[in-house]
Amino acid sequence: MAVNQEIALLRLVALRLAGPRWDTPAEAVRHLGAVQAQDLRGALTSVALRVAGGTSSGVRAALDEGRIVRTWPMRGTLHLVPAEDAGWMMSIAGPRMETGLRTRMAEFGIDDLSRARARALEVAERVLAGGHGLTRAELNAHWADAGLVREPRAGLFLLHLLCGSGAVALGPMSGDGQQVVRLTDWVPRPRALDPEEGLTEWVRRYVLSHGPVTDRDTARWFGLPLGMVRPALARAGGLERREIDGDTYYLDPAVPELLAEYRREARRLMLLPGFDEFILGYVDRTFAVPPARIDELVPGGNGVFRATIVKTGKVIGLWRRGGTPAKRQLEVDAFRPLGPRTEASVQRAYARLP
Repeated sequence: MAVNQEIALLRLVALRLAGPRWDTPAEAVRHLGAVQAQDLRGALTSVALRVAGGTSSGVRAALDEGRIVRTWPMRGTLHLVPAEDAGWMMSIAGPRMETGLRTRMAEFGIDDLSRARARALEVAERVLAGGHGLTRAELNAHWADAGLVREPRAGLFLLHLLCGSGAVALGPMSGDGQQVVRLTDWVPRPRALDPEEGLTEWVRRYVLSHGPVTDRDTARWFGLPLGMVRPALARAGGLERREIDGDTYYLDPAVPELLAEYRREARRLMLLPGFDEFILGYVDRTFAVPPARIDELVPGGNGVFRATIVKTGKVIGLWRRGGTPAKRQLEVDAFRPLGPRTEASVQRAYARLP
């Protein structure tokens, strides 16, 4: 238990949930490598928690300014990524993602993936030309007019496919959603890395921001085989290796000193959104979540993670927003009675959420 708790506290500092924060949302996202974002509201909060004086509106502004974008870089799931890195990131994940989409798109009558992609891209290039952005519904309507989609879900898979090729991304906010933009228009000065350089850089970012991590953690986070991840770990510079309970862990060598300085902050109570990297970033979540409570974290194994209450690096309960938009209320499912002081700390942490 003591080893697990120390690993948890080190990870909280590496993730910048404790210790020095970043100056901008783009720096926070670049540090993390990517931020899972199918729940956009939760992702905005996760990034804001890692920014000095961060707010969800500040992260929205970074999307509007083209500092970060939302796309499908890995694991077939939406993430926030640095805008300038989206292209080379997609070159790593895109081909694997396309293979996974074939079966799902066939369910909607799209059997010729290459032809569908070419036609969808032709329409998108025309309607998005000149830096023009459209909502997903608006772009779907153009695809429907072209006979490409018969229902919205088919349009989502086409968008997924074009994002995977690096042609488009989800950029500026539009209400609670985002506009689709051509990546070349939205990111005029992208970084160019070949797949090997890119994976090495990306793996290094993951370790520095999430460590201590194992090679298995790394492979799971990227959704890539160990045979691709292990050489990238070997190539990545500036990492420390530690043997803990018979496993090899990789981490930023500066993190232990940061924890020594910010241990008190790392131990404090905090509320995290459901898909925060503190929970999502690792194969084995029992370093922070009691094994008997794992099923409550992801009810029915449906892939939807509940928001967590963390204290001393351990998840002590779950929370959700209740009430009305005009009067937000906090609803708590504690793993054990919290006591008046801890309950008050939970309410204060809720009030501070960006």
